[in-house]
Amino acid sequence: MSFSELAGQLAAAGKGFYERGWVLGTSGNFSAVAGREPLRVAITESAAAKGSLTPDQILEIDGDGAVLRPAGARPSAETLLHLAIYRNRTAGAVLHTHSIHGTMMSDRAAADGGFVIHGYEMLKGLAGIDTHEHREWIPVLENSQNMRELAAEVETLLAEKPSLRAFLIRRHGLYTWGRDLAEATRHVEILEFLMEVLWRSSESRMSNAPFTAPGR
Repeated sequence: MSFSELAGQLAAAGKGFYERGWVLGTSGNFSAVAGREPLRVAITESAAAKGSLTPDQILEIDGDGAVLRPAGARPSAETLLHLAIYRNRTAGAVLHTHSIHGTMMSDRAAADGGFVIHGYEMLKGLAGIDTHEHREWIPVLENSQNMRELAAEVETLLAEKPSLRAFLIRRHGLYTWGRDLAEATRHVEILEFLMEVLWRSSESRMSNAPFTAPGR
């Protein structure tokens, strides 16, 4: 696939995610491998509005995060996190969303370091999973504006958890990946669905609990 075709696909993914409420405003960032030897990555530029994302807003960077084209452009502030994933996984694409339910789940589960998704048929949409009984662990990392430190945490996490398919950053959003853009997009759809189910299920249980008056 040419770089222009890859850029077009990333732009289309951004618009689709925006329409589903997963990357409102300038939130989120997306990338895909444009070349392996040496590593070349197509990635969204900094502060790009995802609802109107165009192929011209997809930059090409090298394995160190330096912009190759267009000259003078600035890639996503979280470029180092994408590169950390590429260094530790055989991923062809990395996608980062900022959904409402992902953000709320990341905050609720932060004290436990993450949460397990288990028993849902939709889990079979994740690569390599063939049963709803699978237990998918979604870790939560604390947010930071120091991208070098956060990228180092991501590298450690991925090294310690070789089967990991995704993680959340607290009060921030989801990172997931796949062997190509199509698989990474499917993982976003599956995990966003499941996080919304978990959140809505927990809220439903709370709302249906017997009411106890204060002081009783």
